[in-house]
Amino acid sequence: MSDTWFLLLSAALGAGALNALAGGGSFLTLPALFQAGLPPIAANATSTVAVSPGYLGSTLGFRAELARMPAGLLWKDSGICALGGLAGAGLLLVTPAHLFVAVVPWLLLFATAVFAAGPWLIRRLKQRADAPPGPGAAWRRAVGLAAVSIYGGYFNGGLGILLLALYQATGVSDLREANALKNLNSLVLSSVSVLTFAWAGQVHWPEALGMAVAAIVGGYLGAALTRRLPASWVRAFVIATGLFMAGKFLLR
Repeated sequence: MSDTWFLLLSAALGAGALNALAGGGSFLTLPALFQAGLPPIAANATSTVAVSPGYLGSTLGFRAELARMPAGLLWKDSGICALGGLAGAGLLLVTPAHLFVAVVPWLLLFATAVFAAGPWLIRRLKQRADAPPGPGAAWRRAVGLAAVSIYGGYFNGGLGILLLALYQATGVSDLREANALKNLNSLVLSSVSVLTFAWAGQVHWPEALGMAVAAIVGGYLGAALTRRLPASWVRAFVIATGLFMAGKFLLR
């Protein structure tokens, strides 16, 4: 195995484990693909493909919660996420490569900050979820979901925390239901993004498929580690990784 493939598969294995433990897997896959020499836009597209299979397993794990929700609401949210993911992916495809490279460290810093503040943010926003929804709540939810989906189609980092916080802020008081919606709509918008990137010819399929397999293995191992490692250790590692990768890109 060449050094490049060792780097890519190791990053994907670690990304799968991180996503199972706490999230933040794209902090590993995107820089690894940059290091392997992929063009910036193609690296982001290939990274999205590599981490996408995990969303399917997560969604299936919340089948019972999703079955209890109104079908009309699920279709509405999924439709918004599909359109937002399409818009975000399209925006990425028309972004000049040099501009995307300049934006990446700031996106990584933003995603790291969202991840670090995630527990506090969700606790604060849950207070709103416990209160009766006010007038215009449905519109606020739709607009917020569209904005987060565009971000997710453009850059996947921190997506799960943003979706979870949005649902908690807009009236979904049950954390398991919020998680179910988060996983379903992460799957929807990432699938649309993957199809868009594939249509545009930006996915490097050998790397994407090889890394996807490694990410699935990493996810399985990560699920086992959740029973042994303190959550605070994992969160600290993800935050440190995000800061390190952002600093590395800034120095470039």
